[in-house]
Amino acid sequence: MKKIFDIVTLFALVLVLVACGNGSDSEESNEGEPAEISVAASPAPHAEILERAADILAEEDITVNVEIVNDYTTPNRLLADEEVDANFFQHTPYLDGETESHGYDLTSIGNVHIEPMAVYSNDYDSLEDIPDGSTILVSNNPAEEGRFLSFFVNAGLVEIEEGIEIQDATFDDITENPHNFEFDNNTAPELLVSMYENNEAPAVIINANFAIDGGLSPVEDSIAVEEGDSPYANLIAVRTGDEERPELQRLIEVLQSEEMVQFIEEEYDGTIIPAE
Repeated sequence: MKKIFDIVTLFALVLVLVACGNGSDSEESNEGEPAEISVAASPAPHAEILERAADILAEEDITVNVEIVNDYTTPNRLLADEEVDANFFQHTPYLDGETESHGYDLTSIGNVHIEPMAVYSNDYDSLEDIPDGSTILVSNNPAEEGRFLSFFVNAGLVEIEEGIEIQDATFDDITENPHNFEFDNNTAPELLVSMYENNEAPAVIINANFAIDGGLSPVEDSIAVEEGDSPYANLIAVRTGDEERPELQRLIEVLQSEEMVQFIEEEYDGTIIPAE
């Protein structure tokens, strides 16, 4: 009888040890389980920066799939519709405008870089040289009207209503325009490079990502370029509620790391500036 009891006890002990071993293996497997995220991004420099970050994260078993989108309307829709996990193409004023106008429930998890916007001209060397009555081509992005105006306000060529912060200004806030400049905002931003190349206006204001993608340098090819303290830092947006997802947190940590700061500074030579 004792022999039978000893056998049963030994068998039970083996089962307990096996169960404990399996639980440990399962826990280790969950901890080391690969993760995968998709990010919608503009071609340059966003996708290029993401590809570099993806190489770093691949060493941690986190796969980053970069989906290139060459416009400003699709990425937030893709994110809101859960077709991607994040996007990388916009700054805070644009994100705020999109969430308000479309009802998107999206949130920034951090800034990555600043793309200095610039004014380009085939015929003139400075803003002061642009003739009276000239048309200035700008994008149809209403969130950046104050940004376009800032070049002319800072140069003393245009005045806006007192008390309005420049990032909140619109063309309707112009109070003094002695040179009668006309700001034409009927063009999609991705078309502005070709319009500049075709010399369709005395001056064209172009976002750095489209300029770089079109072979233009905001520093070398423009007649005026934004300062490095621009409030328009480009960010990583996610759906509200996903801010603490570990793989998304690792993504922004890598994008803000010293390694990525060095990559941006060396790769873009001042045309793209790491966010502080």
